[in-house]
Order: sequence, then structure tokens, then C-alpha cells
Amino acid sequence: MPTPAHLNGAPCWIDLMTSDAEKAKSFYGELFGWTFVAGDQEKYGGYITASKNGKSVAGLMQKQENQAGMPDIWSTYLRTDDAAASAQAAALHGGQVYMEPMDVPEQGHMAMFGDATGAAVGIWQPREMTGFELTAEPGTAVWHELLAKEYDKAVKFYQDVFAWDTHVLSDSPEFRYTTLGEENNARAGIMDAAGILPEGAPSIWVVYFGVDDTDNAVERAVSMGASVVHPAEDSPHGRNATLTDPTGALFKIIA
Repeated sequence: MPTPAHLNGAPCWIDLMTSDAEKAKSFYGELFGWTFVAGDQEKYGGYITASKNGKSVAGLMQKQENQAGMPDIWSTYLRTDDAAASAQAAALHGGQVYMEPMDVPEQGHMAMFGDATGAAVGIWQPREMTGFELTAEPGTAVWHELLAKEYDKAVKFYQDVFAWDTHVLSDSPEFRYTTLGEENNARAGIMDAAGILPEGAPSIWVVYFGVDDTDNAVERAVSMGASVVHPAEDSPHGRNATLTDPTGALFKIIA
């Protein structure tokens, strides 16, 4: 598949903050066929890039001592031409900046913030590193979904901050869902998860990874220490399941 074109406001990168980078490399390497290269410790803090068939697909970062109380988590990054302006817009429209825009030498600029519903999301202003080089096939990210406790507020936030071109996929009481882009050109989704997420749990961005066979992938993941949050089930878009990796990071798989 050709290198994906990253549109402003759309997901362009994912990474995993993990309490055990070696365990994560072993798990995702076996599950998705990834290989890994660690960056310069002084310049990039040992940030690890995961590749599939020689093309970058994700990043991994070992948590530091001062991050020990934070959960292991996959993060989605949205592309921007101006990280500082996006962070300012996020704060203006009800978000909270967790990490101010910072320079990643030669690669780009990044920041992290909570959106207006409390979901953590990253932004990436590219230079040399433009984003993932392979998507939408087994072993790569195929979809990005915000499970929002305050659905209407979430949709408006991404419209206001990132000028999302939103399309309503469903607006029934049982299932409310909005996408960035439409049909085959959709890049991400926002789901009304007020009745799904546990009480006290924040809104959250979730990454879907493609697999050839969901049931087989679940079996292999569990054998390597993963836990099943939601068993495999069929949907109009494919058979999917929700898992946590051996150190507790949540992700989904779909065939």
C-alpha cells in the first residue's frame, strides 16, 4: 500500500507509553510482525520506532520514574501545520494542555492535551518525520475512535479546533456516531459512549489494528499475556475485539 497522505486534523501517528518496553516489543512484534529501532538516547530519549515491512507504523516509549502512576496507553496524534496554534485553540475551546508544544530535533513538533471531554490526544507538526508510512492493512492502524462521554461537546471541539469535516453516520438513541470525512474517505470516528464507559472512566481515544483473523489473533494475544475486555464479535465493518496488552494498554483489533 502507498504511503498514506496525512491531512490536517487527521490521525497521522500513534505511540505507546509503556511500563515495560521490552515486553511490549516482544508482544506486538509477535502479534503484528513488527520490527523495532531505538532512537538516540540523548536526542530522543530512546524512543522506539516500530515498522512493518520496512515502513514505520507506530512508536513505543518506556515510562520514566515520574510517570509510574500513569496507566500504559496508546495515544493518537492529529496532524497540524502549527502545533502552538492548535494547542492555543484547544485551550480556547475547553481543552487542557498537558504538554506544551515541544521541538523534537529534526523530526517535528508535538504536544499533548485533553479535549473538551477529557480524552487525551496528541498533535504532530511534521518536519522530517511525516507520520506513519503504512496503514489500513493487517499489522497496522486501520481506524481511530474517540469514545466520548459528552458526544456533542466532543464533535464541536474537533470541528472548532481542527476544522473537522464531520459526517453523521448514525443518530439513533442506541448508536450515535460521527466521522471525520465520509464513507471510504473517513479517517476517524467519534462515538457516543456515555452508556458504555464505566462510571468515573474518562473519554478515550482507541486505536484499531488490522488482523487477518480476529479469533486467531485474540487467541495468540491471550497466550502472550493479553486480556480480553470485549470478546470478538461481528459488526458491519468487520469482526472486532477489545484487548489490553500484557501491561494493561487498551487496543482493538479488527479483520
